[in-house]
Parts: sequence; structure tokens; C-alpha cells
Amino acid sequence: MNISRAAVLSGVSAKMIRHYESAGLVPAAARNGSGYRVYSMDDVHRLAFIRRARAVGFGTPDIRQLLSLWQNRRRPAREVKRLAVEHLAQLQTRIADLEAIADTLSHLIGHCHGDERPDCPILDSLAADDRQPAASASSKPRQAGKK
Repeated sequence: MNISRAAVLSGVSAKMIRHYESAGLVPAAARNGSGYRVYSMDDVHRLAFIRRARAVGFGTPDIRQLLSLWQNRRRPAREVKRLAVEHLAQLQTRIADLEAIADTLSHLIGHCHGDERPDCPILDSLAADDRQPAASASSKPRQAGKK
């Protein structure tokens, strides 16, 4: 089948199929006499696997490992679980970081009058010089991304 049909069946765009091929996640496609890529149902299943792995946030190196484990029917399930547990921990860290950023932004928004006055704690915080010691943690808004 051609790349358009493989894209429809796998749920992966033709552009991403070519990207995954160049990244080595998908083997180089066979070519027909006209030079067009030709894909098999195995390729479609592999592409769908990649799409689902991406949907839960796995990056290329982890997907490469997952593909290898998926193809190895003798693999121990603990290797797959280890990757998933590590990925979950990374996601939880990112979520905590994003929550801290949201809290900081919420705090700044709550202290901005949003009226005709020129003073704005949001801009003041963004323009703050991180090299200067803070007077106290309670008197100065926390910087976004800082812990």
C-alpha cells in the first residue's frame, strides 16, 4: 500500500511516517518501480504502536526500546514495566513543575489590579533580577519555574 493508505490505517500522517523512517523507528520502506514507498500491514501495526506510545508521552529513545521489547516475544515484562514506571515518574515531575508554575502565575494574577495604573506585579516579576537576594520569601512573588 502507498504512504497515504498507510497513514489512514495507522492514524499517523505521511509526514510523520517519513520522519519515523528517518529516525529509524520504522524500517526504510520498500519502493515500487516508480520509486514510491510501499508499506505492509506490519508497517501499519508498527506505526499505530508508535502513535499510541507517543499519545502517552513516550519519546523517541523510549519508543525505540519499547519497539524492541514488543518484537522480542521472549522479553521479560519487567523491562517494559520499568520503562513505564520511569516514564510515569518523569510525567509526575513535569506535572508538579507545571502546577508550581500555575500557582505562581495565579498568585501574580491575583495581585495585579488590571486597571489603568501602570504598576503590574506580573511584569515586575518577569523583569526581576534573579541575581539580587530577595528581601524575604513572603514579600516577593515566587519566580515562575523556580522551586
